[in-house]
Amino acid sequence: MGIPERKEREKGQRREEILDAAQHVFFERGLHAATMDEIADKAELSKGTLYLYYKSKEDLYLAVMMRGMEILRDMFSKVAESGDSAAKKLVALGDAYVSFFTNHKEYFRMIHFLQTPQFHKQVSDEMKKSCGTLNRNVWELVNGILQRCSDEGILRKDLNPVEVGIILWSSATALLLRIDGEYPIWKESFHIDLAKTLKLSNSLLFDSICTADGRKAITALANN
Repeated sequence: MGIPERKEREKGQRREEILDAAQHVFFERGLHAATMDEIADKAELSKGTLYLYYKSKEDLYLAVMMRGMEILRDMFSKVAESGDSAAKKLVALGDAYVSFFTNHKEYFRMIHFLQTPQFHKQVSDEMKKSCGTLNRNVWELVNGILQRCSDEGILRKDLNPVEVGIILWSSATALLLRIDGEYPIWKESFHIDLAKTLKLSNSLLFDSICTADGRKAITALANN
């Protein structure tokens, strides 16, 4: 290995060390409370070194968040590449998103925070571009599965698969955010189990977006 290759490898390792330290601090403190000084201490580096790799705290936050998006992308990719039927892929897509929320909750919260307008003002164009590319990859997987559902008669032909994806994603995200922050309140005050509410929401949405054959296929999957 030549000197340039070794330096590039060392740079990559240093970047991962910085991300590991930042992830620990962000998960524990959140974006607003965390400081670059804390991250530098955790990484055992100078703050100046951090800025050689990332232009701002927000860039670093986004870089950590993209780790979560990569996990979600890989989970969706596994569903898309399976040999399952279109109906099973549709159900598995929703299950994968819930699994991501359950097992990677901190990343889920970070991805939601990405929607904060003020956050974007502090992020460099380079990081926005990288995140945008990854976000498109995730949506291409979702849209591909829904397009197959349309092609195979599971999804109603009068519906745009992309719009359906937005509706399913938005509905699930809204309820998962409530589960994350309000589950005990709804359980104790209203005797509502939000996890069951999420399943009900998915069932109602599937009934409305699927053809008769699609509903039969999904019902059969639920009964197995």
